[in-house]
Amino acid sequence: MEYQPATNRYDKMEYRRCGNSGLKLSAFSLGLWHNFGENSDFKNSRNLIKTAFDNGITHFDLANNYGPPPGSAETCFGKILKSDFKNYRDEMIISSKAGYTMWDGPYGDWGSKKYLVSSLDQSLKRMDLEYVDIFYHHRPDSETPLEETMAALNLIVQQGKALYVGISNYRPAEAAKAFKILKEMGTPCLIHQPKYSMFERWVEDGLLDLLGKEKVGCIPFSPLAQGLLTDKYLNGIPADSRVATSGQFLKADHITPERVEKIIALNNIARERGQKLAQMALAWLLRDERITSVLIGSSKPEQITDSIKALDNISFTKEELDAINQILK
Repeated sequence: MEYQPATNRYDKMEYRRCGNSGLKLSAFSLGLWHNFGENSDFKNSRNLIKTAFDNGITHFDLANNYGPPPGSAETCFGKILKSDFKNYRDEMIISSKAGYTMWDGPYGDWGSKKYLVSSLDQSLKRMDLEYVDIFYHHRPDSETPLEETMAALNLIVQQGKALYVGISNYRPAEAAKAFKILKEMGTPCLIHQPKYSMFERWVEDGLLDLLGKEKVGCIPFSPLAQGLLTDKYLNGIPADSRVATSGQFLKADHITPERVEKIIALNNIARERGQKLAQMALAWLLRDERITSVLIGSSKPEQITDSIKALDNISFTKEELDAINQILK
């Protein structure tokens, strides 16, 4: 049966203008870093995309190296687009990135024009798309002139392979330089994608102020600190958790007694707000008007709908914010 999205999908979501642009993004975006690789269940992957779209999520975020293996998330997403979303492409924002290792040799990594242009060409083939809506440089490259990397992003827009460009993982000083170069080229930076959560707050040391000043959007990734900001680890490490099954990005020694104490204290505040801890952690990010959208990952459709409920309460009292800051010290 042909997929028919929910007719009330746009009533379920908040949409925020992205920087100084005509583009609005859904308050939540679905990241395809996990659960879309070759070893993932394709039926579940389809259900994740459908659930997100049915609930008003219009932005789907990928990168060339998402999988595993690298490239397989884009291939999977391309199949889902073809089977279910061919009539809805113009209602979707699709982004990809390049900047981490993708193939062997000197041209498959970092920030050269050769790598970025070649990588996006490969991404478009995997997804069977003519263009992406947003293309990011995934990380800074100290060995390539910033002017070359930004010129590559500008070229990609001029070629019609991307509508907008962004950067990810750039610190304030290098981000400011990138914004200046792009603006002078006539292709302003649309958005910055940093790692940001209650447990990872480096963006508050200048980056958020810069984004507000330059009117560049912000879309945090890892907003739940790899699952730490959920009720998953309140009583130890569950057998099906990412720590127990892979331990690649979140390791058991990250879950210290001191960290668990903080999680429990934050969970108590969330309960008083009528929210789950994860919902409060997402709302805490969205309370800031400089945040355009928050990237969520999901292994189950119900995790998506559960996250969206954070929109029911994104207001915090001064007392709540003071208590949260005290816990996070």
